[in-house]
Amino acid sequence: MAAEMTAAQLIEKHRPTLDQALEAIRTRAYWSPHPEHPKAYGETAAADGAAAFEALRGKRFELTQPGTDDWTGQEVSPYGPELGISYPHPDVDVLLPAMRATIPAWRDAGPELRAAVCLEILARISARTHEFAQAVMHTSGQAFMMAFQAGGPHAQDRGLEAVAYAYAEQTRTPGQAAWSKPQGKRDPLELSKSFTAVPRGVALMIGCNTFPTWNGYPGLFASLATGNPVLVKPHPRAVLPLAMTVKVAREVLDDAGFPADLVCLAVDRPDEGLAKTLAVRPEVRIIDYTGSTAFGDWLETHARQAEVHTEKAGVNTVVIDSTDDYKGMLSNLAFSLSLYSGQMCTTPQNLLIPRGGITTDAGPKSYDEVVSDLAGAVSGLLGDDARANGLLGAIVNPQVKERIEAAGGLGEVALASREVTNPDFPGATVRTPVIVKLDGAKPDSEAAYLSECFGPVSFAVAVDSAADAVELLRRTVREKGAMTVGAYTTDAEVERLVEEACLEECAQLSLNLTGGVYVNQTAAFSDFHGSGGNPAANAVLCDGAFVANRFRMVEVRRPA
Repeated sequence: MAAEMTAAQLIEKHRPTLDQALEAIRTRAYWSPHPEHPKAYGETAAADGAAAFEALRGKRFELTQPGTDDWTGQEVSPYGPELGISYPHPDVDVLLPAMRATIPAWRDAGPELRAAVCLEILARISARTHEFAQAVMHTSGQAFMMAFQAGGPHAQDRGLEAVAYAYAEQTRTPGQAAWSKPQGKRDPLELSKSFTAVPRGVALMIGCNTFPTWNGYPGLFASLATGNPVLVKPHPRAVLPLAMTVKVAREVLDDAGFPADLVCLAVDRPDEGLAKTLAVRPEVRIIDYTGSTAFGDWLETHARQAEVHTEKAGVNTVVIDSTDDYKGMLSNLAFSLSLYSGQMCTTPQNLLIPRGGITTDAGPKSYDEVVSDLAGAVSGLLGDDARANGLLGAIVNPQVKERIEAAGGLGEVALASREVTNPDFPGATVRTPVIVKLDGAKPDSEAAYLSECFGPVSFAVAVDSAADAVELLRRTVREKGAMTVGAYTTDAEVERLVEEACLEECAQLSLNLTGGVYVNQTAAFSDFHGSGGNPAANAVLCDGAFVANRFRMVEVRRPA
């Protein structure tokens, strides 16, 4: 986009994509404008992206935003190398007032132009997907292909989805209305009314370590599209992907004639805890956060001046009652447990299996056989180290490694974790999943399976029956929350019970997945990520409620 590109040109360029996104969220059908195959970006894109990433290392990441009082940064790739990038540290007393000053021009631009600017930001990010994939890989520990897809096109889809919902909610009310009230024989009362979507104020997006773009883009673009300036506060170990996003956004805003300070970056010094300081500032009126339950609860309690959207921890459960595709079920579950070393908020943790066994197309299988066969499926999937590295990625922080090592003390180990060597990155910590057998009837087992154990640790919980599994599922979602629920059954009544439990406890359910769709993956424009109705998250990515409270309609009426 050239600097002289007008509002009309911007809208003309991006209106077709916006219309397709609006249709996609209406129909819930599959659609994506962002290619998920690396070769779609050109023959030299991979090499160019890697070179661009390398060029960022060991340097200052320059941003011409106000209030920079220092430089900070301590990112080390989970694959070993230090990134050596330093970022501007903000004086919030200077930065936040400057961001507030950008609101009038952005508010007056209106929903359509704001959406077009957001789509231009996403288009420029998309063109650099290979570079972003490198940044996501070396801050999150995701394997390259996952970093490319989840950190690139899938994250961009989620951002576009948020823009579509934001546009739909803002345009639900017309901008202008002529009002005439009959008065019998007298002249009617006539007014001219205008309605303006007015932003709440500065939005604070607090990024996460594992999925900085995928989890960050919905809140960022929902707030920006509804007229709010956005202050991006990345996780200290995953700054680069969001810093790159901020820089692209600032360039587009400047080219479009809007203040670049509508989008700014806030990187804290080691152990500074800048997120807590920012969260309670009066200028901050919206907060989006993905991360631990403890800090999410703190935000909900203390950031009383802001509309707070949180995605926290949950205990994801799979009920295994019966299946007509035993091999497919095992394969599907093995992949779900292994992907990104289980470091996803949607990874299954508790596998509820009747102690009397299950019925399958391969004959009846005892509890022990199901667990043993699943362990074998995981081992088979990850038996080749090259394939294992491509699925597992790297352990993102020492706490995950500690949980893996402590899992053996929680119960009988059905599948032990093994170390995998990554020849390209000898400094990476790569570990396969561990599966632990627990008896759901024993009270001392509850402490393990009713707590989130983030990482590649799963519990095969023996229960008395399918009905008991459903009741434990219900209790788990109600007390601990869940981002995902899965179930395998050929029994219509069991299916009904599971579905009813998920409807009552407000959890997203996947039934009998045996192919290339997995319980821990969701598709933008069609699937809802989280429900906002259980303790795991108070918001959904993405629905009308996620965007509607980021603005208010203000009416001005005059005599006609």
